[in-house]
Amino acid sequence: MSNVPILDTLNKTIKSPPPIWFMRQAGRYLPEYKEIRKLTGGFIELCLNPQMACEVTMQPIKRFNLNAAIVFSDILLVTLALGYKLKFIEGQGPVISPIETEKDITSFNEDKFHTRIKNVYETINRLKEILPKEIPVIGFAGSPWTVAAYMLEGGSSRDYTKIKIWAFTRTKSFQLLIDLLIDATIAYLDKQISAGVQIIQLFDSWAGIAPESIFRKAIIEPTKKIVKQIKSLHPSIKIIGFARGAGAMIRDYASYTGIDAVGLDSTIPLSIASELQNIIPVQGNLDPIALLVGGSALKTETNRIMQSLSSGPFIFNLGHGILPNTPVNNVIELIKQVRS
Repeated sequence: MSNVPILDTLNKTIKSPPPIWFMRQAGRYLPEYKEIRKLTGGFIELCLNPQMACEVTMQPIKRFNLNAAIVFSDILLVTLALGYKLKFIEGQGPVISPIETEKDITSFNEDKFHTRIKNVYETINRLKEILPKEIPVIGFAGSPWTVAAYMLEGGSSRDYTKIKIWAFTRTKSFQLLIDLLIDATIAYLDKQISAGVQIIQLFDSWAGIAPESIFRKAIIEPTKKIVKQIKSLHPSIKIIGFARGAGAMIRDYASYTGIDAVGLDSTIPLSIASELQNIIPVQGNLDPIALLVGGSALKTETNRIMQSLSSGPFIFNLGHGILPNTPVNNVIELIKQVRS
């Protein structure tokens, strides 16, 4: 037993109350975040400003005393570090210079990669200096499938046609891209851990668009390679895998990737979540809309999750990130309920 509740849970210890943190716990629902956001030239500039990114990361910790701080960054900074053009447009989201052919896939230059993204490591260094020891820093990266989806589509997409076409028909080129992202992700996470993070979360936000055959090859296998290599470099690190929309494939994802805990989106039935606790700690999975609306809906949904999962190793979280219009008081009430 340590004095870090979330690490105890990741070591399969049952904690009461369970540790709690939120995806997108630092963001637009907080007035203090909006004030800092006004001072920066853009979202990427905020992510790459160690002083401001550190301050934003700390905002929900100061407000809510959550059990972990997740470094303020974005999964697509990896594409910037690889030399691709990246920008975020208000109301549209990320825009990346799209990969059209195999020639557009860069080779991995680790020195240039780390130079372009070094400010993220500086943010982590700053966080380690000011956070209490019982509150660890969570570092993260996007999983290769999800990052590849953005790179091939040029940003967000309604149907993700291009990545599926590449995965089905341009298998050699697609594997080249996945391998590049495996190497980049390992290097990125290695540096984050060396800078001071104690927990890693892998975000596979678009896992749900992959049919079974692609899921196994492009999600489970790359995740397994990343986890194995990171564990060989840093044996004590804990890794949470979050494959949003995985559905029935979540069982294989939890069982075969080597992750220490599985993050669950809101569509995963609590009966399956409880079943997974027999093999691995689970994290989740309150619907962000329940947090947005608050009141009796929030209390009912929270009770349902707590009653189903509190008897096993469990980290309370959402099934995805906090929505921008979420009232701060709803977050306060949720934390009170979980901790009571």
